[in-house]
Amino acid sequence: MSGHTAVITGGASGLGLETARRYAAAGMNIVVADKDGDAIDAATEELLSIAGSGDQVLGVACDVTDIDQVNALCDAAYDKFGNVHCLMNNAGAGFPVGAPWENLDELKKTLSINLWGVVHGCHAFIPKMLESGEPGAIINTGSKQGITRPPGNYAYNLSKVGVLAYTESVAHALTRIENCKLTAHLFVPGFVYTPMVSRHIPQKPPFAWTAEETVDFLLPCLDRGDFYIICPDNESPRDVDEKRIQWSADDLIKNRPALSRWHPDFKEAFEAFMKS
Repeated sequence: MSGHTAVITGGASGLGLETARRYAAAGMNIVVADKDGDAIDAATEELLSIAGSGDQVLGVACDVTDIDQVNALCDAAYDKFGNVHCLMNNAGAGFPVGAPWENLDELKKTLSINLWGVVHGCHAFIPKMLESGEPGAIINTGSKQGITRPPGNYAYNLSKVGVLAYTESVAHALTRIENCKLTAHLFVPGFVYTPMVSRHIPQKPPFAWTAEETVDFLLPCLDRGDFYIICPDNESPRDVDEKRIQWSADDLIKNRPALSRWHPDFKEAFEAFMKS
């Protein structure tokens, strides 16, 4: 809503910046938080041109792995704009880690950004957002890899599994508060061509969505009050995502081998299930 305030971590590029653009165009106050100072400056300048007022945009350098910096971000947002109505915990990263028993430092780095960054944001902002009594939303960015957990980057999977479980807990806890006007939402993008991806893949693959397409999908879901916002892309429409999720859930029920979707003994069964 015009005049309301949104805080977006990882907001200087990709999905965070595209969401900030939409909010700025709607007349919201925007706090863009990012670790990259140059990117913050560029994003702030662009958002100022959209908002049309220098009083509507604030850029803050913030490392979400540091709770003191996240608390300082919260203080800066409230000092500048008063109440915060939307917190988007979007900062994320992925690092090559190898086998699950290797590269402990990379594992810790991944968890500190992707999971602890979300936890820090909620701990810093939610008490004040509740205290205001005004409507608001918490949007935590997860991943399909936190749902189906494909082999390849166990650290990223683990971090996003944590985001899923933590956000479910936040959403449920908010429903237990009388007259609470704050809601929580799990944002699950598909394959999106963002700067985090373009560093490794110079040209956009045809199966990837753009940040614009993904945010186009996000906003109506928020309007409806959806908790699980599972975004499609050009490779995975909704029905494909649903069947992959169902197969993964059935591993537990049917006591199949771990990650049976990628197990050679279940290759034909999985393919048949997807075609059925």
